[in-house]
Amino acid sequence: MMNNRSKHLVRAIAVLATAGIVLGACSSDSKDAEPTTIASTETTAAAPVEQTIVDIAAGNADFSTLVAAVKAAGLAETLSGEGPFTVFAPTNAAFEALPAGTVDTLLKPENKQQLADILTYHAVAGKVLASDVKPGDVATVNGATFAISIEGSDVIITDGQGNKAKVVKTDIIGSNGVIHVIDTVLLPPAK
Repeated sequence: MMNNRSKHLVRAIAVLATAGIVLGACSSDSKDAEPTTIASTETTAAAPVEQTIVDIAAGNADFSTLVAAVKAAGLAETLSGEGPFTVFAPTNAAFEALPAGTVDTLLKPENKQQLADILTYHAVAGKVLASDVKPGDVATVNGATFAISIEGSDVIITDGQGNKAKVVKTDIIGSNGVIHVIDTVLLPPAK
């Protein structure tokens, strides 16, 4: 018979194993890799997912710039809330592709609102899995819309500035929503 400490240790190991499965599924060295679909970590591990979408992003080195931006914009608590949210998460490489100095400028306190506007343009209210995605305009938490299209087997998002982002990984499930990884930072329409 296990004592309480042993039970907590077993649960902690199960949670860490779940996080490892999710985070391992998030990383890829190839931009041309096929999208990865994770139906639910609850079916692949003994313990249910306890991490929020912010926890998942914070635990993946490919999202360090996104996490820094979420914190600078004061959105970490919101995106750690009950949700559900669907986040189209740009990788560090997507942020690096912006014009030189853009990220540093956005992270300054005086640009907090502009940064929040950009980040909330990457979020949709509700839990939208890859199987639920349909072509058309999508309302974002920001209040503006972006367009989703299907080009061959690729899901493409066209932002308010006409830039195109490809969804490179889908259905990274958190306790309060889902993350879909994109290869370009989305920019809302000019106000």
